[in-house]
Amino acid sequence: MSKRGFGGLGGMNMQQMMKQAKKLQEQMAQEQENITAQEFTAASADNLVVATFTGDRKLKDLKINKDAIDPDDPDMLQDLIIDAVNKGISSIDEATQASLGKYTKGLM
Repeated sequence: MSKRGFGGLGGMNMQQMMKQAKKLQEQMAQEQENITAQEFTAASADNLVVATFTGDRKLKDLKINKDAIDPDDPDMLQDLIIDAVNKGISSIDEATQASLGKYTKGLM
């Protein structure tokens, strides 16, 4: 095999490629750790329900304002909880994409 590596990969040899892959993997792991260490908070309309998540998508806290509790309309409270939870998960997804998306751009 020539010193040029496989198929003329711009003169990059396999050892260099492995080093770069390992460095990239370490950077991605660090970025994921940073996301996991963060907290993400999202609220429903009028802040009646506030959901707090860890970066690994675990619900950490759920605050429900007493004004959201209407015994005659339990569906409203359910909708507010769903809204806050979905917004929280979306904010984690957005942060993950912003942080890790630079590594996967062009792979799909």
